[in-house]
Amino acid sequence: MNTPRTKFYRDKINGKIMGVCAGIADYTGVDVLWVRLGAVALTLMGVGIIPLVYFGLGIFSERKPQHLYYTDRQEQRFWQGVRQSPARTAREVRASFRELDRRLADIELHYVSSNPRLSEEIERLR
Repeated sequence: MNTPRTKFYRDKINGKIMGVCAGIADYTGVDVLWVRLGAVALTLMGVGIIPLVYFGLGIFSERKPQHLYYTDRQEQRFWQGVRQSPARTAREVRASFRELDRRLADIELHYVSSNPRLSEEIERLR
């Protein structure tokens, strides 16, 4: 499951230096401010590998393609959920479809019960 929407990218448009923290924030769903503060705090606490990892990701990871920038917040949350837990997201989508199917069945029942001609035609099609 390595589609373009589930892959890590540098987010140069929303980033400050190389877009790595913005890319991590977009990938994980955490606010970019917390990712930046965490990176700075770990660097100041003496974790010397953080700047190396940052610049390594900045050099070797791809820039986020323009067509992957989200148009609305709901789409962004959906894809972050897919990246975090694909199985849970699939269950949620199936549950949404089951709910829609149930609602459509209720609508069909309402119209069929009040319209005997329509009911006969539906039965004939089955």
